[in-house]
Order: sequence, then structure tokens, then C-alpha cells
Amino acid sequence: MKAVVIEQYGGKDQLKEKDIPTPQINEDQVLIESHATSINPIDWKVREGYLKDMLDWDFPIILGWDVSGVVVDTGSNVTKFKKGDQVFARPATTPNGTYAEFVAVEEHLVTSIPERVSFEDAAATPLAALTSWQCLFEVANLQKGQKVLIHAGSGGVGTYAIQLAKWAGAYVASTASSKNKELLESLGVDRFINYEEEAFDEVLEDYDVVFDTLGGEIHDRSYNILKQGGHLVSVTKQPDEDFAKQKGVNAQFVFLNPDGDQLAKVAELMEKGEVKSIVGKTFPFSEKGIRDAHELSETHHARGKIVVQIKPTDC
Repeated sequence: MKAVVIEQYGGKDQLKEKDIPTPQINEDQVLIESHATSINPIDWKVREGYLKDMLDWDFPIILGWDVSGVVVDTGSNVTKFKKGDQVFARPATTPNGTYAEFVAVEEHLVTSIPERVSFEDAAATPLAALTSWQCLFEVANLQKGQKVLIHAGSGGVGTYAIQLAKWAGAYVASTASSKNKELLESLGVDRFINYEEEAFDEVLEDYDVVFDTLGGEIHDRSYNILKQGGHLVSVTKQPDEDFAKQKGVNAQFVFLNPDGDQLAKVAELMEKGEVKSIVGKTFPFSEKGIRDAHELSETHHARGKIVVQIKPTDC
């Protein structure tokens, strides 16, 4: 099968197209013929070697941890899926990722694609939506009527976080540039903050939750708007526990835990029209296509999700 791999850490030029064996599944896995995958910041962070201490893998490494496609084989213990089923998943975090024509995934991490949802929109969903779900609901315990600030609302994670927070009945503020105001308001944002003109910590106060997707000084300033007992949830840096304690808030770093049951809940919301994917750019599955997709992701200014179309389809 065709795959795009890295054989050493470095820049996007390390992404190389190779022919490698199709994965052999075990009794608890399904083999998915990939139709699409998507790009997430973890992809190029692994490529650059930033996470090599956490993820101590041997080369070659196939990056990518989102997949949508069709089941072509099932293990002997698999009962939920059969050949021909259209599915999507956030596979386990292994060096055998989803920049490939076939992906082996544990059954419990796989979910059926809702009707009327394309392979591209499905591939955009798992990692970003699950990150949002776990940060907002598992960690911050976001409740109806609470106020949440979602940084970088026009990004891949932000677009799902806004929709999930609104579904939960929260009051949602979000930061983005002026060109994304209409998008964020269409997703339900109650208080749009143009970060080019307003300082969020000067116009917001007494928030229950801040969802930090940016880090740096944005992370540090986010403490200023939280009420006592509020939650700062970050996917970018480990919070300073002593500082958080001084501020009287809860602060936690979240590294995604793949979860097929949670993805099924997101799929139900997609089926009902409560959540949709915002795909800002689609690239072809090739060495150049993946490199270009990484380059866009690394700008930190991509709108919505970046999708790679592996098997062109009209579905």
C-alpha cells in the first residue's frame, strides 16, 4: 500500500511517499480502507521531534491520527462491524498512523459514519472533537448556563468546541480575527472577540471555564478572567499548579485519550445537525500534498480542519 512516512525527525521535507505492506489485523481490530485523513498539530510536532521523549518510537513512522473509510476486513472477535461499513476513528497513538491507504484500528475505537456525512467531514472530526469533548466535559465539567471562553475559535479544535459548548447550553465567548467573525457567530458564539482590536482579559470576567488552545502569554492571561473555582484547560502546556492555586482556580493539561464511545456521541450530534465539520482546505494524498498540508497547519492560521483526501469519492 502507499503511505507517507518519516524516517528521521526534521522539517516537512522528511515526509516521503513509500510502498509498505498492508497492516495485518489482530482478532480485535478492523482493517479500514482509508478515504480521508486530517492534519492536526500533533502530526508536525511528532515530525519535528518535539514529542520524542513522550513517544519513543522507532522509524519509519506513519503520522496521522484521524481516519474515515470502509471496513474491508475484521478480526475474529469483532462483532459491531462488517465488511462494507462506513466508519471513522481516532486510532490509538502508535507509529502506524493514518497517512496510509489502509489502517488497522481496534474495534472499540471505531464508530459508524452518520448518514449524509462525507468521508472528508468524518475524517476531520475524531481528534479535534474528542479533544473538545474531554476538555469541556470530562475535565472542566461544563454545565448549562456557565460561561466559557474558547481561544482560537476558528481553528480545528475551536470550531468543534464552540458547537459542543452551545449544545451543552453554555454561554460562549471566543477569540479570532475579524475575518472569522461571521463563521464563529454562525456556530453560535455569544461574544466574539477580535483579538486584533480587543484584549480578552480586559473585556471578560467571572468565567467558569477557559479552553486554551494557544499557550504562551495567552495561557497566562487566561487566569485573569476566571472566577474562584473556575477551570483552565490547556492542550498546549502544563499549567503552573502553584500559580493556579494562588488564583483559586483549577488548571489542567489534557492529552487526548482515544474513545470510541465518546466519538459515537459526537456522531449522534452530527446526525442531528447539532455539530458539523468546518473543513477549510483539502489536499491530495501525495508526498507534496501532505507536505503542503503540514506547512498550512504550522502557520497556526488555518480555518477549520485540514483534510487529506486519500480515495476520491462523491459520497
